[in-house]
Amino acid sequence: MSSHPRNRHQGRYNFPKLIQICPELARFVIKNPSGDSTIDFADPPAVKMLNGALLKLFYGVQGWDIPKNYLCPPIPGRADYIHHVADLLAEFNDGKIPRGPTTRVLDVGVGANCIYPLIGQGEYEWSFVGTDVDPIALEAAKKILDANPKAAAQIELRQQTDPLHIFHGVIRKEEKFDLTICNPPFHATLEDAREGSRRKWQNLGKEGAGRQTPARNFGGQGSELVTEGGELGFVERMIQESIQFSKQVSWFTTLISKWNYLDEVYAMLERARVTDAITIEMSLGQKKSRIVTWTFK
Repeated sequence: MSSHPRNRHQGRYNFPKLIQICPELARFVIKNPSGDSTIDFADPPAVKMLNGALLKLFYGVQGWDIPKNYLCPPIPGRADYIHHVADLLAEFNDGKIPRGPTTRVLDVGVGANCIYPLIGQGEYEWSFVGTDVDPIALEAAKKILDANPKAAAQIELRQQTDPLHIFHGVIRKEEKFDLTICNPPFHATLEDAREGSRRKWQNLGKEGAGRQTPARNFGGQGSELVTEGGELGFVERMIQESIQFSKQVSWFTTLISKWNYLDEVYAMLERARVTDAITIEMSLGQKKSRIVTWTFK
């Protein structure tokens, strides 16, 4: 299983093209043992520069930037999520992917990076509402939108003032969404998050090389990585709240990081009496993840 066929990020990164559009990337490009161009994926400034170049080349995004220590997401995986949920909407739209601003999407936890709305607006011209509990993240996302007026016209940002709520306080009365998307915080404590960083560092072969393990997962503030009850606690609250918004949202969706969480998530969905639930498997290189989707319609 590989990335979604419409994903623009297939195969190796085209560094000559990326450097052409973003000359600052050149100083981060190195050769791997096989002699191919790459970057050090354990170096946050290098990853950030690569992301900026990818967004500029493929989606026309200007001036993408995030504050230090904020989550710097892998763009191919984020694009995969957007294409898979586009297929989900097409399934219930005579096989046609809905395009244009009348398709409304709520991104729970938009982050400083604003990635999902930028890709979704760039690919399908959907309208987005991005929510976050962190005012600094929202300020950074707003700066990106200020530099991209076309995207800004279709992306609205809202602060969630209660970290224990998902939809309450951000979905307005009578407001309708075709879709909600979410990449939930994984960890129940910052200690768990640090352990996750340590494992990731080990996998990249960096531990013991005289380099300090990064404090968090290659960027990521508390609210991006940590939530009460960890990922399952967050998803449980999301499912509970989805019941109250069942008439305003067509499809609720969320990433689930571990396949062994699925039984528990499906038990929660059964208790919520959803009409339908679907798991979409995703695979990028060695990394496997999944989107769980549900509806009351």
